[in-house]
Amino acid sequence: MFSPSRTDLAALAQAYDVFFVDQFGVLRDDVGPYEGAVSALSTLASHGKRIIILSNSGRSGDYNSERLIKLGFAANSFEHFVTSGDVAFELLSRANSPVTKSARCFTVSSGGDSNLADRLGLVSSDTARDADVVIISGSEAERISMDEYRTILRPAAERQIPCYCTNPDIHKLNGGRIAPGAGSIAKLYEELGGDVRWLGKPYPEIYDHALRVAGVTDRSGVLCIGDSLEHDILGAQMASIPSALVRTGILAEMTENDLAALSGTLSAHPDFVINQFTL
Repeated sequence: MFSPSRTDLAALAQAYDVFFVDQFGVLRDDVGPYEGAVSALSTLASHGKRIIILSNSGRSGDYNSERLIKLGFAANSFEHFVTSGDVAFELLSRANSPVTKSARCFTVSSGGDSNLADRLGLVSSDTARDADVVIISGSEAERISMDEYRTILRPAAERQIPCYCTNPDIHKLNGGRIAPGAGSIAKLYEELGGDVRWLGKPYPEIYDHALRVAGVTDRSGVLCIGDSLEHDILGAQMASIPSALVRTGILAEMTENDLAALSGTLSAHPDFVINQFTL
């Protein structure tokens, strides 16, 4: 049964002190901030609310923070910016990591980003055929077809090269439309017979990481706000953290009936629904 409480951000601010807020689809689209989001984030922070941006981005939190500030968000309107890329770096830089610094890494990303491989000191490979490890951190499916990605990745999948997906988002916003995200490419790798380690929402490591960074132990006092049932809401649910679905982003055009059906299919049930991130 899809029966979340219909409310708004002002009411939620009365009930919660810590907010894990998604970036794309909540605060901004692929062009810039949503109307009212900049001031809403600043107002929450000025009232003593603790805000951690929680994003399925393969890039670092520092990179994403700088980009958000350039879009007009105040630097003091959030405490930390935690990304799936940060979680991947933490896990893969451990002494017992299966990925060694001499490994040749093939990265699938957007804009030629190889941030994680560079941070880990890996050797970049131009082709999946020569790789010892594959990182999928982004998608350019708006210009590269899924069939092309299939051809590109097949040699690594057939050799059972381990793959790390640092952005599990199945879809992404692109020019006001929805395109396949990095998660869709990682699923394709699995279809080709490859093994994928998923890092980011809805998987538990990113929530554990964010809670440690924030120094929070009482999960009931945290509210996750996101636009994706499959990632934000399901992830919060599995982490035993309350959640609010915002009706902007990838599900903005979905009817209430279809939203209820998808919620049932995914077994992802938000505690609240708000129209937008604004006060």
